[in-house]
Amino acid sequence: RGGRRRRRTGGRGGVVASEVEESVETAMASPPSAAAASTDAAPPTASTSSKDGVEVDGVQEMTLTVRWSGQEYTVRVCGDDTVGELKRRICEATTVLPKRQKLLYPKLAARLGDDALLLSQLNLKSSIKMTMIGTIEDDIIIDQVDSPEIVDDFELGQDEVVDIKDKEVNKHKLKRRVNQYKIKLLNPCREGKKLLVLDIDYTLFDHRSPAENPLELMRPYLHEFLSSVYAEYDIIIWSATSMKWVELKMGQLGVLNNPNYKITALLDHMAMITFYNSKNTIMFDDLRRNFVMNPQNGLTIRPFRKAHLNRSSDNELVKLTQYLLAIAELNDLSPLDHRSWESYVEDGSKRRRHS
Repeated sequence: RGGRRRRRTGGRGGVVASEVEESVETAMASPPSAAAASTDAAPPTASTSSKDGVEVDGVQEMTLTVRWSGQEYTVRVCGDDTVGELKRRICEATTVLPKRQKLLYPKLAARLGDDALLLSQLNLKSSIKMTMIGTIEDDIIIDQVDSPEIVDDFELGQDEVVDIKDKEVNKHKLKRRVNQYKIKLLNPCREGKKLLVLDIDYTLFDHRSPAENPLELMRPYLHEFLSSVYAEYDIIIWSATSMKWVELKMGQLGVLNNPNYKITALLDHMAMITFYNSKNTIMFDDLRRNFVMNPQNGLTIRPFRKAHLNRSSDNELVKLTQYLLAIAELNDLSPLDHRSWESYVEDGSKRRRHS
C-alpha cells in the first residue's frame, strides 16, 4: 500500500470501534436490542431546544430534509459530524453512495464538497431542505475504466493512529454510537468463541468489476474460509455503506443461508462498534483507516480487485484460515502484531515440521 493511492469507494471512510468493551457473557445475557449498549449505565443527559435543533451534552442534534429523485428524506445528524458522515446517512436512506452524491444548498454548495468539514461550521438549521444529485449503483450501466493507482490520502503513520484514537471528540462520538445503536443478532453469540469482523468491499467481494453474476466477483475460497473459522469464531459482516447494500450482497453471495456456518450479525456504517472486547476480536479490512480507533485488532488484507484476472491466483483466505485457527487457542489476541501474520503462519509450519 505504501505510497500508493486508491480510489475512494462508497462511504468507506468509517471505522469499526470497540473502545467500549463488553464481555461475551454480558452480550449473551442481553437481549438483541441491547447488544450494543455500554456496560456502564449512561448518565442522564441534559438537553436544550433551540430553533436550530436540540442540544445534548453541548452537541447540537439536527434533523435535515434531503430532496432526491422527487422524494424527501429525513436525516438525523449532530454538529460534530462531518459532511462525509452526512453523506453516509443519506446513503443509508437512499442507497446512493457518498462518492456519487452532490449536495446543493444556496451559498453552501462549495463547502458541502468538503467531506472533512464539521456540520457545526456550516450553521445549518433543522428547517433547511437541501437537494442531492446522485445515481444508485444499479442504474450505472457502464463501469468506469480503472484509473491509475494513486496515493492513498489516508494512509496513516503509527503516531497519527494513536492521535486519532485518543482525541476526546472521537471518544465522545464513539460513546454516543455505543449508547444509540442497536445491533440485530441473526444468530446468538456463542460462549467462549472469539469474534471475527469482516469488511465486504475488496475483502470478500470485488464490487467494481463488471459481471453478469455477483458470484463471479466473490473472493475465492470465501465459503471454505467461513466454514473453517466458524468452529472458533463468531462472524460479523461489516460495511461502511448502508444496511440495504450489506443484506443484498451477502444474500447474493449465499452467505446468509449457508448450512456450514452462521453469521452472528450484519453491521452498517452506523454501528462501527462491537459487544466483544480487544482480547477476543480481530477485524479484516483492506483499508487500515477503517479500524483506526482500535488498530491493535485490525488486519489489513490484500484487496481483491479485477476478479476476472485474479480469481485463479488469489489464495489470501486460504492462508488467513491457517492464521485464524493458529491464534484461536490464545486467551488474548491484543498483543499480536497482525502485520506479521504471514510470518506467524510460516513459523508455525516450521515448528510442526520439526516437532
